[in-house]
Amino acid sequence: MADIRKLTDNLSVAPQLTASDIAEIRDGKFASILCNRPNQEEENQPSYEEIKSAADAAGVVIEFQPVNGSMISDGDVDEFEQHLERLPQPVLAYCRSGTRCSVLWALSQAGKQPVDDILKTTAEAGYALEALRPRIEDRE
Repeated sequence: MADIRKLTDNLSVAPQLTASDIAEIRDGKFASILCNRPNQEEENQPSYEEIKSAADAAGVVIEFQPVNGSMISDGDVDEFEQHLERLPQPVLAYCRSGTRCSVLWALSQAGKQPVDDILKTTAEAGYALEALRPRIEDRE
């Protein structure tokens, strides 16, 4: 069972998914999935292609935006935003732990909502991103 954590009405995040999670995700009413984890980041991790195959079979839209969690660029954030605008909602984004997806979302919200609100949302979902405050403020 996937550990799904809601950030907004249209976006939730999760750690690594498996093909067997896809039916639950579809039944949980997610219209699409966004993978932010590169293939082969760890040994034995399910590949994007495995997850995509299961998603395709279940009729769930899925896209791949691999992001290096330690080097998230402004371009990565902009691309994440474009995916969220284009993908059918609600979206479930996943990576190794859900943190990278939460960071991408938090940075994408700079200038759209107060920094305290952004950080409160991620903290309530279990992702303490206070160290990200200066970068969010710089993007405003």
